[in-house]
Amino acid sequence: MLRSRSLPLHMGLLCLPLLLPACGAENPGGSSDTASDSDSVDSETGADTSNPATTEATSQTSAGPSGSQGETDSSSTDGSSSTTDDSASDTDTDTDTETTGDPGPIYDGDPLPEAPPGEWNWVDFPEAKCIDGTKTGIGVRYGLSDKVVIFFEGGGGCFNDATCGLFYASFAHFDELVFDVIWQNTILQGGIFSTNNSDNPVRDWNFIYVPYCTGDVHAGDSPDTFVPGYLVDEPQQFVGYRNFGHFLQRIVPTFEDTSHVLVTGISAGGFGAAFNYDRVADAFGEAKVSLIDDSGPPLTDPWLVPCMQTAWRELYNLDMTLPQDCEGCFADDGGGIYNLAHFLAEKHHDQSLGLITAERDVIIRTFFGYGIQNEGGEHCPDGIFELPMNGGYFEEGIYALRDELGNSDVWGSYIMGGITHTYLSFPDYYLKQVNGIRLVDWVRNHLEGNTSHVSP
Repeated sequence: MLRSRSLPLHMGLLCLPLLLPACGAENPGGSSDTASDSDSVDSETGADTSNPATTEATSQTSAGPSGSQGETDSSSTDGSSSTTDDSASDTDTDTDTETTGDPGPIYDGDPLPEAPPGEWNWVDFPEAKCIDGTKTGIGVRYGLSDKVVIFFEGGGGCFNDATCGLFYASFAHFDELVFDVIWQNTILQGGIFSTNNSDNPVRDWNFIYVPYCTGDVHAGDSPDTFVPGYLVDEPQQFVGYRNFGHFLQRIVPTFEDTSHVLVTGISAGGFGAAFNYDRVADAFGEAKVSLIDDSGPPLTDPWLVPCMQTAWRELYNLDMTLPQDCEGCFADDGGGIYNLAHFLAEKHHDQSLGLITAERDVIIRTFFGYGIQNEGGEHCPDGIFELPMNGGYFEEGIYALRDELGNSDVWGSYIMGGITHTYLSFPDYYLKQVNGIRLVDWVRNHLEGNTSHVSP
């Protein structure tokens, strides 16, 4: 149900994708996202802890069409179909090899079912679970190219009573019905998903849509986990990372001959894209694998404080899902997650990694505000409820992160003024520009391997 563009802060926090144009398009802080005379452009040229041991059965064994790599627009349709893998196992306790230094997982599941290009289809994965234990799956749309976009959806998180209550209000369940009724003919037709906008550099690519219903930024491998202080005394299924391991079992065989994979997502899905990038790049070892994290900035420890990181590590089991050879990711005080950016740049030095963010993104400020409010403030204070981090302090953190990323030619960034949140799924993908450089053109250049840092 669509609501007013003027949202209460708690709905802004959740940023339900149907409402994202409302919580992302307006700028009540009055800052401009366009270029000013003083703008500048600085141009620069992990592991699966589930590793499903069983292979899911399906009646179809061939993938969708790969077609040519030309610039032909693919046409979208309103139809959809669904495939249910009834004989798939419901195993959740498989072991991981990527994170122990042993040979990585073998992705040998059945290819995804065939379908006409341009048509969204839902594929059930009975072993994949939402936070409430219900089953979920993925959306699939074949294109006219051999290239693939893997898109991680966003939508909040669950790590205390307030955030879990809000998450359950909107995101705790995602199945075929939700996909068909709400997503496929609305959100999944615009922005980066558009097949008929000639400005879109991925309009004819294949798409994998990874819904978000686990509350763990797609990074958890922690089933049956209780959230301290949450009034609902029931175990939660923080299994987003594990779910994606199941999805990869079939995604990789379907697109084993791809020349380019874009791993991307918005908000929680931006974090998820970064957390899962290493395993995707390893799985498609011969292909180009690009990363674009939209509005999931992994700020350094003064802003994403170690006590917050510790809470997430313990709830989501991040110490098992982060790449084990990322030594800087495991600081003694619980911090260091931002070092994943350095690890990815060093390991995947021939790829293109990118971040999109606003200088004072009010949604991310609200989440990080549970850890610290102002420079020198108390860490993880009690009694905080949706109180955003100070905007000026957050902006300092954004540019501190940009300076960290700027040490590598592998990373690029696109930073906008203002407080808005998420862009790739919406008209802002085509409309936003900084210093005369449109966001969509930055994305195109990034996919071509031309990384750059753009900011006001």
